[in-house]
Amino acid sequence: MDLSLRQIRAYLAVARTLSFTRAAAETNLSQPALTVQIRTLEQQLGIKLFDRSSRSVALTRLGRELVPVFQRILREFDEIVMGVRDIARHGGGSVRLGALPSFAAGILPDVIVRFRARYPRVALTIKDAIASRVMDLVLSEEVDLGVMGGAPDHADLEVIHRAEDRLNVIFPARHALAQTKRVGVEELVKFPLILMDPATSVRATVDAALAAAGRRVEAACEVTYMMTAVGMVRAGLGITILPASAHEIRAEPDLVARAIDDPHFVRPIAVVRKRRRTLPPAAENFVAALVAYLGDLRSGPGRDDNSGARSKGRRSARSGGARGR
Repeated sequence: MDLSLRQIRAYLAVARTLSFTRAAAETNLSQPALTVQIRTLEQQLGIKLFDRSSRSVALTRLGRELVPVFQRILREFDEIVMGVRDIARHGGGSVRLGALPSFAAGILPDVIVRFRARYPRVALTIKDAIASRVMDLVLSEEVDLGVMGGAPDHADLEVIHRAEDRLNVIFPARHALAQTKRVGVEELVKFPLILMDPATSVRATVDAALAAAGRRVEAACEVTYMMTAVGMVRAGLGITILPASAHEIRAEPDLVARAIDDPHFVRPIAVVRKRRRTLPPAAENFVAALVAYLGDLRSGPGRDDNSGARSKGRRSARSGGARGR
């Protein structure tokens, strides 16, 4: 059965006015066209809706019973249309985002604060996951946007924006590295390294950087969560390498985060969406806010890489370049 809104509106107009002439004028239809709409609706429903004579029009019993049903259908449809228009005009709706955990805990809250100041009615759903999972979320359309590490090469992914996240070495304030002015690969490999899981983009970046320097290092310990790595460093079990954007770094005043003096220790970040999919207006607005924020970070003032971990990371993602947690 293929009922149309035009048929329903025509039926309700006749039911309200009990006149085909007045109903035709109300619906901007000719009377023959209105009659065709009612006749077609009756045929599709398999019932008679009106008893007509040369002098009067009356609803049948089934016709009367259908009035509130069709009124509700029409009201709900009109509310949906009005809601969609309101979203487009006034910035409502929702944004579903998949993001690297380091990004979700580090930079994303600041982006959301700025975004909410302009679009307070938008609801946000954040799914934090490693890069491969973020990619799957975008491809399955469980999220509108993804912030992931690496250079996505999937044919169904479109990169909206690229940025970079510099990697820092994290060590206790009294560690021997604190006396070293330059921390490069040769300085890193002198100490036990607590590294992220091989499935993460941080580890992929570290392994690639070490390989570029001709070094292959066995991890003293591999962990899944950055906070675990930070805890092990705090306990004196070794040093670790984490993104400067990681919130975990800023939470430890007794640890030092220092940039590694090697251009290979930079994690590319990519903001992605599924190719050939139109983003909702709210998601388009969020992309604009995110890109603007990353641009501000890139043009902002520099920082002292020898300062404590608490002051680190807020200005770490730099617009420009794109593997994940």
